[in-house]
Amino acid sequence: MSIKTFLFTFVVTLCCLLPSQEANAADKRLSLSGSSTIAPLISEIARRFEAEHKDFRIDVQTGGSSRGIADARRGLSDIGMSSRALHDEEKAGVKTHILAMDGIAFVVHAKNPIKNLSAAQARQIYTGQISNWKQLGGEDAEMTIIDRAKGRSEQELMTKFLGIKSPEVKANLTCGENQQCLKLVTGNAHAITYLSVGTSEYEVNRGTPIRLLDFEGIPASVATVKDQSFPLVRPLVLITPERLPEEVEEFLNYSLSNKVDDLIKGQAFVSTH
Repeated sequence: MSIKTFLFTFVVTLCCLLPSQEANAADKRLSLSGSSTIAPLISEIARRFEAEHKDFRIDVQTGGSSRGIADARRGLSDIGMSSRALHDEEKAGVKTHILAMDGIAFVVHAKNPIKNLSAAQARQIYTGQISNWKQLGGEDAEMTIIDRAKGRSEQELMTKFLGIKSPEVKANLTCGENQQCLKLVTGNAHAITYLSVGTSEYEVNRGTPIRLLDFEGIPASVATVKDQSFPLVRPLVLITPERLPEEVEEFLNYSLSNKVDDLIKGQAFVSTH
C-alpha cells in the first residue's frame, strides 16, 4: 500500500469514527407537553430559540392542560403547559410562570346569524334545555352541541363559570384538540362549541368560517381580554420544577421575555409585558 493510499484510508476511517457536527448540534434537549392552546405559540418560540441556540432541540407535545401539569410534577417533561391556573393541590413541587393571557369564547359557524349569547342561554344549551336555534331567534335547526373533553381547561372553566357540573353537560359530540373542534364547527353550520379566544380570532383572520359570539353583550376579542372586560379570561401558564436546570431556565427566560411579544401577538394572545 502506498503512503498516499494509507493516508487517505486513515483520514476516511477517522472521519467515520468522529461524531458528526449534526450529532453534536443538539446536545441540549428539552421537552414540553400539555395545552393544545399554548402548543402552537410555544412551537414558534422554540423555532426562533433553536435558530439562535444551535445546541438546543425542543420537542412540543399536546394532550391537554391536565397532562401538562401532571407531566411537569412527575418529571415526565421539562416544562408543562396549562391554559388555566393551577389548583392548590397541583402546586406542590412546581413553579408557574404566566406566558400570556387568553379568553374562552363560544364559537359557531360563520353562517349562523346568532351574534350574542348570555350566560343563562349558554347554561341552557349545555344542560339540554335549549336544543334548537329558533329558541334563540335563529333558524329552525337542531343544534349540534360540542363539549370539550375532560382534562381540557376550557371544559373546567366553562362549567365552573356557568355553575354546572361536568356530568350535567348534554352534548352531541366531544372534541379534544382545538383543531379538532374547529373542524367540527366549520363542517356544520348548526354547531356550537367553546374555544380559546386567541386561537379563534387567529383562525378568523386566516379566513376560517367561524364566528366568536359576544358573551353577555361583550365582544369576544383580544381587545376585551386585554382590558379584562371579557368575562372568561384565563392565564396561559408554563410549569417547571422549583429548582431549574440551567438549560430549562435559559429557554424559560427567553419565552417570558419581550423578545417573543411579536409571536404572542401573532397568535392573537395578550402579552403580560
